[in-house]
Amino acid sequence: MIYEEEADYIMRMIKEMARVLFSLMLGKKYTQVELPKENKFSVSGKGLEDFTGLADQGKINEAENMLLESIDYKNREELAAAILFYEYVSEKGEEFLREHGYSLEEAAEGMKQIGEHAGYGELIKDLEL
Repeated sequence: MIYEEEADYIMRMIKEMARVLFSLMLGKKYTQVELPKENKFSVSGKGLEDFTGLADQGKINEAENMLLESIDYKNREELAAAILFYEYVSEKGEEFLREHGYSLEEAAEGMKQIGEHAGYGELIKDLEL
């Protein structure tokens, strides 16, 4: 179990990584995730809502595995979907994540992996946990 201050720090780092990566990859200013019911982000034909829906059901590891197995790291829209997924998961709360065999640290590591595969590893290394 991590302390509340550490959890807050990890969540802030995830949000900062999301902001930096999203802005660099899509050239758009990024502030906060607000996922509309209908959004354009998908990975290999599966909409972001498919992955977040599994996360809502507590199937976070399953959703993450599906995402990482099918993502095209050269496709910026798919990378954006992955970033939004990790930020969404991080906002579920430590207790929910723990109950479903996941952690904030795993979400942060997933976000870092996306950044590295997208070619931004050097930029996000300064945001390491």
